[in-house]
Amino acid sequence: MTPTDETAALLVIDVQNDFLPGGSLAVADGDAIVPVVNQIATRFANVVLTQDWHTPRHVSFASSHPGKRPFETTELAYGRQVLWPDHCVQGTSGAELAAGLELPQAQLIIRKGFHPQSDSYSAFAEADGTTTGLAAYLRARGISRIFLAGLATDFCVAWSALDAREADFETVVIEDACRAIDADGSLARALADMASAGVARVAAADLTA
Repeated sequence: MTPTDETAALLVIDVQNDFLPGGSLAVADGDAIVPVVNQIATRFANVVLTQDWHTPRHVSFASSHPGKRPFETTELAYGRQVLWPDHCVQGTSGAELAAGLELPQAQLIIRKGFHPQSDSYSAFAEADGTTTGLAAYLRARGISRIFLAGLATDFCVAWSALDAREADFETVVIEDACRAIDADGSLARALADMASAGVARVAAADLTA
């Protein structure tokens, strides 16, 4: 696969301190993807980042629901919501992009999950369906192919990939540039859903300059 022409973009999902070892919602081995992302990004003409950007007392935090614990679920207006430890709160060090991430060529940062009453896994839409505007931006740039890297494979990467396919972008997940939470079979479900939607999966070594 040759990603370097102007029709392709690398979408780097939520490589933030709170999702790295030592963070409040750490993804196992999450820091291992940073050098991989840095390396593959040099092959892309277009790079877009996302950043979880929650308000304090966000509706997706278990601490906002008395009697609930992290990783339990609740029903909200838009459906079932996993309740998370407080993470990626606006202006905190946990919300910052990983210090080792070297992507000065990135052209856009999409901040998501900043509405207090709605979570957002996907780079393309909030959980309540509100668009982030990313699809329109990509189309305006003539981009038709999306390659995804980041955290976590079974949540924000998968939701972004599925929404990219729904929006009719050719979509590829770079597997070794991602890591998963894999809670209660979530990774297997995400991989099956992506396969059904036509999301391709490759290794970083499969990308050619």
